[in-house]
Amino acid sequence: MREKTIDLFLEELSSGAPVPGGGGASALMGSVSSALCSMVANLTTGKKKYAEYQGDIERILKDTAVLTDKIADLMQKDADAFEPLAKAYSIPKEEPGRDELLENALKVASDAPFEIVETMNDVSLIIEELAVKGSRLAISDVGVAAAACRAAVCGASMNVYINTKLMKDREYAASVNEKTDAIVKTVCDRCDKAYNDVLGGLKA
Repeated sequence: MREKTIDLFLEELSSGAPVPGGGGASALMGSVSSALCSMVANLTTGKKKYAEYQGDIERILKDTAVLTDKIADLMQKDADAFEPLAKAYSIPKEEPGRDELLENALKVASDAPFEIVETMNDVSLIIEELAVKGSRLAISDVGVAAAACRAAVCGASMNVYINTKLMKDREYAASVNEKTDAIVKTVCDRCDKAYNDVLGGLKA
């Protein structure tokens, strides 16, 4: 996935192929959000006006490098999880062991989007920080990062729920849903505040 050009990715995304789909698109938005945070940090580092935040900005640069890479890798993990799920669905319903194979495939398919959800929590904390400590010359990019982060976490959660909905182990499904709900709310609240703070400053 990471080696595709933007044009090829969009062409495949718009086709009838099952992957990339919503999970891959969510991961792409997430990696864009993290990369924008890195951009803002790079435009802030070394500036006298923000000297008091220099240590934090250096940490953010290290963290966003890791996060951007991690989220981009999750595009492939999400795509890889679809194949065993598709195979499980293709097994005749009367075939012995089908239900167990399908259940396991659903759990695997929910793992990558849940990881995206978790990772966007880390990105949202950086966005929150950059809304205060980032260069004012790049503050609009913090707002864009917040919007992309919100879209990524909400989009990834859809790909969690579509799999948990079909699980027979309702206790496991409910647990995953509950954890996802909590993270999504936290991230959305954090991103909404950062976005609105940035917007308010730009329109003032």
